[in-house]
Amino acid sequence: MDNARPSDPMSQENGPNNAPKKFAAADPYYEFGQGVKQFNEGEFYACHDTIEALWMVADEPDRTFYQGILQVAVALYHLSNLNWRGAAILLGEGLKRLNKYDSHYGGIDVDGLIAQVADLLHCLQVAGPERVEITATQLGLRMDLDGLMDVERDLLPIAVRPRIQYLDQYLD
Repeated sequence: MDNARPSDPMSQENGPNNAPKKFAAADPYYEFGQGVKQFNEGEFYACHDTIEALWMVADEPDRTFYQGILQVAVALYHLSNLNWRGAAILLGEGLKRLNKYDSHYGGIDVDGLIAQVADLLHCLQVAGPERVEITATQLGLRMDLDGLMDVERDLLPIAVRPRIQYLDQYLD
């Protein structure tokens, strides 16, 4: 069995792994770019809808790649609703899928995304379900509530919301 991570061959014509420099409307590359933008802007429900439409018609290895991003987006949506268990499970599942890919795939920095998601999962696990609101607040997913004690915040690692970074070669 081959355990190699899928590479990012520039010769492939279909899917995000040959992302063009400029996106065009009604194009899967454009849709993927929209999903990335929605993710980075914290529009996780919209990102889910956009990337899911691509995932439903994609072939491997793009299908699993999309699914990993979807799971992270849905995890962040769960976190915004203080669903600690749903967020923790989906962050782990998203990591499992994204770890199958080369460091640069789909025109994005996969290793950077993996590191950010792993850090967030660690913060969430340390906080536990009883302090999920603190983590969500740190990420900007919830309004800062006066009822949260500063002492509790100081005891937890600082959570940072993951962002999907494009590789320079795909930007103009």
